Amino acid sequence: MDIQVGAEKSDPAALDRNVAIPEELSLLPIKDTVLFPMVVMPLIVSRESSMKLVDDAVVSDSRIIALTTLKDPDIEAPGIDDVYPIGVAAAIHTMLRLPEHQRLIIQGLKRIRVTECIQTEPYLRVKVEEIPEIDDWTEDEMVEIEALRRNVAEHFQKVVSLSSGLPDELQSIATSIMKPGVLADTVALHLPISIQEKQTLLEMSSVKERLRALLAILMREVEVLELGSKIQSQVHSEMGKSQRDYYLREQMKAIQRELGEGDERTAEVEELRKKIIDAKMTDEAEKEALRELDRLRHMSPAAPEYTVARTFIDSLIGLPWNTFTEDNLDIPQVHKILNEDHYGLDKVKERILEYLSVRKFREEGEMRHPILCFVGPPGVGKTSLGKSIARALGRKFVRMSLGGVRDEAEIRGHRRTYIGALPGQIIQGIKRSESHNPVFMMDEIDKVGADFRGDPSSALLEVLDPEQNSTFRDHYLEVTFDLSKVLFITTANVLDTILPPLRDRMEVLEIAGYTEEEKLEIAKRHLVPKQLEEHGLKKSRHINFLDTGLKEIIRGYTREAGVRNLERQVATICRKVTREWAEGRSKIVRVSAKQVHEYLGVPRYSHEELTDRTDEPGIAVGLAWTPTGGSVLFVEATKMPGGKHLFTTGQLGDVMKESAHAAMSYVRSHGPELGIDPAFYKDSDIHLHVPAGAIPKDGPSAGVTMLTAIASLLSGRKVKPRTAMTGEITLKGKVLPVGGLKEKILAARRAGVETVIVPKDNRKDIIEDVPEDIRESMRIEYVENIDQVLSLALESPKQKAKKKQSR
Repeated sequence: MDIQVGAEKSDPAALDRNVAIPEELSLLPIKDTVLFPMVVMPLIVSRESSMKLVDDAVVSDSRIIALTTLKDPDIEAPGIDDVYPIGVAAAIHTMLRLPEHQRLIIQGLKRIRVTECIQTEPYLRVKVEEIPEIDDWTEDEMVEIEALRRNVAEHFQKVVSLSSGLPDELQSIATSIMKPGVLADTVALHLPISIQEKQTLLEMSSVKERLRALLAILMREVEVLELGSKIQSQVHSEMGKSQRDYYLREQMKAIQRELGEGDERTAEVEELRKKIIDAKMTDEAEKEALRELDRLRHMSPAAPEYTVARTFIDSLIGLPWNTFTEDNLDIPQVHKILNEDHYGLDKVKERILEYLSVRKFREEGEMRHPILCFVGPPGVGKTSLGKSIARALGRKFVRMSLGGVRDEAEIRGHRRTYIGALPGQIIQGIKRSESHNPVFMMDEIDKVGADFRGDPSSALLEVLDPEQNSTFRDHYLEVTFDLSKVLFITTANVLDTILPPLRDRMEVLEIAGYTEEEKLEIAKRHLVPKQLEEHGLKKSRHINFLDTGLKEIIRGYTREAGVRNLERQVATICRKVTREWAEGRSKIVRVSAKQVHEYLGVPRYSHEELTDRTDEPGIAVGLAWTPTGGSVLFVEATKMPGGKHLFTTGQLGDVMKESAHAAMSYVRSHGPELGIDPAFYKDSDIHLHVPAGAIPKDGPSAGVTMLTAIASLLSGRKVKPRTAMTGEITLKGKVLPVGGLKEKILAARRAGVETVIVPKDNRKDIIEDVPEDIRESMRIEYVENIDQVLSLALESPKQKAKKKQSR
């Protein structure tokens, strides 16, 4: 701002209240003060436009300008809307021009109101009107006014005597001013109150109201100053005790030195100072640590602040400021390690190898680390893959679980003002790793919650942004720590619950699930050897899992995208075999399909379920996507006497219910083409049920399945065995693409489906995502409309007639 306020002066006797105020004046905004009538005040003007205003005013006849106070003192180029509308007309008494600014002596004349702005360049000019002062009183009012004047003068003298910032000369000025209005304006100018309060007093044209408001402010100030004086006396007393204690402690130190005991505190402080220097922190962190160490040196070990300061210093020293592990840039070796730890997952491995290849050709400081997000159902190896990546790169590994985290302080730390404050999990994880560039895995990022304590997802925005994490500041440390060297990897089951800006910062790599062949290899390479070791069994001596046995476990006892249940079933067999050997068995156990049934009981899943449940009209098989992988979905339709109603059950969501109505509308409008009596709807109700009823379901991809079930019911044609389908439908019979195709195809394979009907627009997704051996092991039909779906899914009318004859 161009105007600065100097020291204020008051000389009411020198002012002329009868000066005529022009209707148009140049407007000079001032900040951090309010000028009152009958007051003289120095100003410093330094802005070019304001200096031009003063120059023009000085050479004019009246030398009168308008002064109003800025609403916001930080505004650099104020306009008419940035100043209060009520101010004062003031005369420029003297002006001293210096090389870079002007010094003015200004005297206030009368209160004015700005009514219109008529010029903005090179400075503001406005139209104004005078605000007359209301001082026409009756005799009774004059008595009240005099009482108010004396009270204001008396309380102002108390304020001056109690305040160290006001000169004592003001006491005599207060007693010498007899005019109530002049006294009110003079006291208001010198009182240490806010600009808003001063402006409020300026805007009061009634002298009586101004005196009353001023008296209330003075009484408040006297009370505050008296209380402050009392507190200051208490503090001085306590400081005297502290100085006495310090003197005695210094004497005790001198006695200890004479006795040769040395100063343990000094040795401790010097040891901490050496650790701070050796830690090779950033300049900011080292400065903060040394500052806190200096405070620690003057504290008593018994003081609570001593422990807080010591913990803070230890936290800074414990961070690996300059400790890095060297990346393994031998690409073939890294590929070998990744293949040793995990079977499959080619896309993820390829991305890591690409990252290392780029690192090999660029300097570390010039390259941003990717923020990877592994998305997939439980048990597919997302977390263990992070450990494998760390091992392959030769880096330390840190894992942090975000599931259920609802407090932002878990990420950024607590501020040191709180009792028991600690750094956030990010800094603590880096400290545990003892490396500045570990692989940092954040598990279950899709399960982060938010409540009144803050939103951890928002706090993660800075951590997982390569543009910002180089200047990460933990609330506890309050110094910058560079996270750009850390390789962050996150895991999630679903993407929908992740904050969109957070999802945008991460490179998503989807892990859909394993095929039966992949599960067999994983079991042979990893799961079986691990369980044998945990149960103390030897492959060549105690137990041998045959491929037929492992396949039977996969097909009959697990139906999942990952391999956790498969590992549990293998562990169950190992426990039973261990018990047999403990009870005296002497012959090796060869686990075939027969032995699996003996150890695990009756299979939980059967491929014959598809044939059994679709052996009558009105039942169709769909494919669904869930956070735990794909699954098979049965849709059942039945008809009953009634009238024009469609019922849906099975905890269906709104989208799925709308798909059911769309399917019903299509069947009614195309009845003759489908071999269905168009009048069926007049005296019949249709009921659609999607088991299991306890599981909520939603989404548009079951549209073709619902339509097929209704068409099968009403036409009497059964759905072909081992046939499943997915796709959204329109009222015009189009089949639209859907998502989750890989998971759905794998689920169909696990359930024994032989024919899958999918939208034609999903062909590219299947070719890209579904392994070739899976595509070749089943028949995948691509359709564009409902007619193609029904011709592929339903038995032909000839087959229906033959079955009736055979019966």
